[in-house]
Amino acid sequence: MNQPALQMPLHDALLALHRARAPEDVVITSMGAAREWMALGAGPLDLPLVPSSMGTAPSIGLGLALAQPGRRVIVVNGDGATLMHLGALVSITAAAPANLTLIVQDNGVYEVTGAQPTPGAARARADGSSVDFIGMARACGFRSIFRFSDAGQWAREVDRILATEGPNFVLLDVSPVPGAVGPRSPGPAAARARDLHRALSREASRD
Repeated sequence: MNQPALQMPLHDALLALHRARAPEDVVITSMGAAREWMALGAGPLDLPLVPSSMGTAPSIGLGLALAQPGRRVIVVNGDGATLMHLGALVSITAAAPANLTLIVQDNGVYEVTGAQPTPGAARARADGSSVDFIGMARACGFRSIFRFSDAGQWAREVDRILATEGPNFVLLDVSPVPGAVGPRSPGPAAARARDLHRALSREASRD
């Protein structure tokens, strides 16, 4: 599978999601997505994983989706981070939370560590093939699978996709951000986890 000729800007991909998410949704972002999401304005139910161990966002999202079945949980992960923890894909589909959407943003590089090519992108340069994330998602058993390379189409479809019963897998072909730097932590991780817990508790008490 070759890297598509069309790639959307990372900012546009996340802006569409930022506009579509509901106030009660939990959004977990990592690496470059966390940087851009915080710039757009993270809310009390958002968890930018900064600093983080690469690849753990889907597993954290799975735990939150199982603990909070009445609200949507959206995880935004990178292609490199996804490759580091592929086992999370089958863990998600085995538990089958209907409220979880996993979005993988594929730019072909480890952006925040120096834009080194991911294994899939390096192979594509060598022999024309690449990692087939869609094929992997299908083999792992995701209920619904989507792919977008055009920002306008993604913006038009994102509401419908978030309303689809999950677990859902979305692959977004995004372009690398030139000269990108790593995201800055918005505060101590333990304190932010407690803040998220309190926010979830407040939301639950209003239901």
